[in-house]
Amino acid sequence: MDYYKKYLMAEEKSDSTIAKYLRDVRAFLVFAGDEEITKEVVIRYKKILIENDYAVASINSMLSAVNNYLCYLGKSDACVKVIRTQQKVYCTEDKELTKDEYKRLVSAATEKPRLKLLIQTICSTGIRVSEIAYFTVEAVKGGEITVSCKNKTRTILLPGKLRKNLLKYAKQNRITSGYIFRTKSGKLLNRSNIWAEMKALCEKAKINEVKVFPHNLRKLFARTFYKVDKDITKLADILGHYNINTTRIYIISTGVEHRRKIEKLGLIIE
Repeated sequence: MDYYKKYLMAEEKSDSTIAKYLRDVRAFLVFAGDEEITKEVVIRYKKILIENDYAVASINSMLSAVNNYLCYLGKSDACVKVIRTQQKVYCTEDKELTKDEYKRLVSAATEKPRLKLLIQTICSTGIRVSEIAYFTVEAVKGGEITVSCKNKTRTILLPGKLRKNLLKYAKQNRITSGYIFRTKSGKLLNRSNIWAEMKALCEKAKINEVKVFPHNLRKLFARTFYKVDKDITKLADILGHYNINTTRIYIISTGVEHRRKIEKLGLIIE
């Protein structure tokens, strides 16, 4: 697996993607045991995943990792098809963070200034949580952040108020250079710690835990931006998406909004 890991690194996969691929491939290899890896074995694995009631998205994600590994081994003939699904035109409201909930989350973090500022930074710029590494004192002073992620470089313009708050926080905490979102020892904040700190706010903010995680802040930015600008191509560039279909997933409305739009058509005659 060490050689495969080096292969993934050479392919410039992100750390999180590498970790996931390795985890999924190891699970497959445990299933395969001592059997020779053939397409029949992979098909059986796929059936097991389906029978164990994994979500379709999870199955497809695991199969993608396995297929990648098979291609690495030179066994592309053993690759299997992922499960085809029709993209939803709306999302379930029980998983999407609303703007009102976001405001309550920020308010709940009042006594934790670093977390409060971090939540607002992610939500007002649409960055990935891993991209907080680019928020240095030097970059913020310049008013824009240059992010390099997944072989793509983009520039993030900082809202004036956010820039002011970031520099104020840095000054109050005697941070003169480097990472703004750092630990006491000066290291970049860990993703898992950010996740845990956000979850700890849920009870006070009266928000369901399943809605509170960094990526949902990014999606809230996307939906809010699209409502104002209606330019999905520009939004894809801001988010750093290669595929505009990914951006479409971010901006789909909730079931309540979708139903309201359908009812406005006035096609039910009483």
